[in-house]
Amino acid sequence: MLDTNLLHLFTSDIGIAERLLELIDDEFLALGERDLARLDSLLGEKQPLLSQLQQHGNERSQLLRSVGLSADRAGLHALAARSSLGDELLTRSEELSTLLQRCQDANLRNGRLIRANKASVSQVLGILRGSDTPGIYDSRGTTARIAQHRPLSQA
Repeated sequence: MLDTNLLHLFTSDIGIAERLLELIDDEFLALGERDLARLDSLLGEKQPLLSQLQQHGNERSQLLRSVGLSADRAGLHALAARSSLGDELLTRSEELSTLLQRCQDANLRNGRLIRANKASVSQVLGILRGSDTPGIYDSRGTTARIAQHRPLSQA
């Protein structure tokens, strides 16, 4: 019964992780297009999935502890060794781990894009505010910096 419950949780989480990966990939596209409405919608879809993954992870840990096993890979291997569903449990566990790693990698990729976009927006705002004016060439061909600062409302 315990092994069946664990297998069910793994199978459920695999589906959740696949959907989460799709949403993270959609998020990457929305970030590239700077579609804030879509980003907000994606965040709303991701939150419940992340909560479910967390809840199921806690349930798996509790199930393993309830039979005196550690709530880690070693505990799962110990359970698998004495279960008729052992091979399937380990296969599903590895599949889930791989999917979660892909989600993490995609999320890191999105984070890099967010940081790049933030730097770009900050630079543009600096130019508009007059605090970070780009180099301009004067009549001699040398770089002249405009030292005049102006409020954003006058840009």
